[in-house]
Amino acid sequence: MSDTPMKTAIVTGSSKGIGAAIAKRLARDGFAVIVNYARGADAAEAVVADIHAAGGRAVAVQADIGSPEGLKTLFDAGQQAFGGVDVLVNNAGIMQLSPIAETADEDFERQVSINLGGVFRGAREAAKRLRQGGRIVNFSSSVVGLYQPTYGVYAATKAGVEAITHILAKELGPKGMTVNAVAPGPVETDLFMTGKPEDLVKTIIGMNPLRRLGQPEDIANVVSFLAGPDAGWVNGQVIRANGGVV
Repeated sequence: MSDTPMKTAIVTGSSKGIGAAIAKRLARDGFAVIVNYARGADAAEAVVADIHAAGGRAVAVQADIGSPEGLKTLFDAGQQAFGGVDVLVNNAGIMQLSPIAETADEDFERQVSINLGGVFRGAREAAKRLRQGGRIVNFSSSVVGLYQPTYGVYAATKAGVEAITHILAKELGPKGMTVNAVAPGPVETDLFMTGKPEDLVKTIIGMNPLRRLGQPEDIANVVSFLAGPDAGWVNGQVIRANGGVV
């Protein structure tokens, strides 16, 4: 048996969709996982149960990533449950689509608070509290390169995430930490599918050279690489996991 202590990963927004797939994959990779949710404790506990059933370790922790104390709560939980944190995956986000001229202030402010503010606060906490050799994986989106109508605010928040990623990688490099981002294309999740008619989904699939939507596991595989031992020389990068759509 190895004497190497188990590493711990926080995955924000991991009760369903891409986040749940990431939590389960990192648990298979040997991480203890903080499964975060804002609402829907049952879904988070189901992810934890799946991890336990596969022989892994995980706990579900409620925290609002859009609030000033949300990330601190998660790091405190990681410290208490597993002795510290090695990886932060800033996955949590919301998407509210509308033309810029029709976007309400409250919709703008909520997307900024969660998508950009959550990453900022997570990165700030991680910079102070990750253990030696820690990894930060932020979430952007391939819409940053597509510039589609109605995605103005959402894409702007994700462009901000990419800027934070590049700069923080330079700030934390001397500490032996890496900071990267994943920018998924269309992935078959509730977040993406809700409100989209079948014809639109078919059109989006037709735009992709691989002629399919991504699956949560496709993105989890990229995060697994960035959080794992083989990505030690990958830093300050944005990986566009989108099947070649952009």
